[in-house]
Amino acid sequence: MTADPLLLTGALAEANDRLLRTVSGLTAADVSSASLLPGWTRAHVLTHLARNADGFVNLLTSARTGEEIPMYASAQARADDIDAGAGRGPADLLDDVRRSGQRFDAAVAAMPVDAWGATVQTRRGPWPAAMLVWGRLREVEVHHVDLAAGYRPADWPEAFAQRLLHEVVTGLAGNPAAPAMVLRFDGAASELVVGDPEGAPTVTGPAPELAAWLTGRGAGELLTVEPDGPLPNPPEWI
Repeated sequence: MTADPLLLTGALAEANDRLLRTVSGLTAADVSSASLLPGWTRAHVLTHLARNADGFVNLLTSARTGEEIPMYASAQARADDIDAGAGRGPADLLDDVRRSGQRFDAAVAAMPVDAWGATVQTRRGPWPAAMLVWGRLREVEVHHVDLAAGYRPADWPEAFAQRLLHEVVTGLAGNPAAPAMVLRFDGAASELVVGDPEGAPTVTGPAPELAAWLTGRGAGELLTVEPDGPLPNPPEWI
């Protein structure tokens, strides 16, 4: 999948459409039920997605204007906003997710070409502005799965799954808690290595299943391990 933020807008639009179709079918009982994220209902996840879009708008505005604008006012404000919005009904949640996504799209459209070269301050540190569209796409696709409303990692587009997999593996490379392993996907034609491959187990399966397993969105039932044995135990994805 391309890293060009403008070329990624099409994939984001399609991901948003899939998400909105799912949300439009949720009832009041559905949104108040548990998501895959511990302690969060589906309404918490949807509110987070909306406020995340607004946070990314802040970062895009920062890149465009040169003004230092944080993604969120504070970690506590972020948590309070999510809790405050989680008591709403499905119609309000759907409207919030839709409108916040539109605000993000408008902020992307307003970006001058040279503004994509800026560095912005996310809640986890500095990030290239050119990565913000990818960051939003990742949020939409992963949290769509977290809704536990019928959308699964197997439904991720292959290009998205492969990019997510590469990103997670890159993060594991700098994590001393990550076990050594070789990951094979794309019909076993592609391979990624974590740590020292000498004697490391090889885990094979579809890219979406590998990405889901490494991000805690799947147990790896469709993955195989050679030599035969349990799957490695990767650290929690953050």
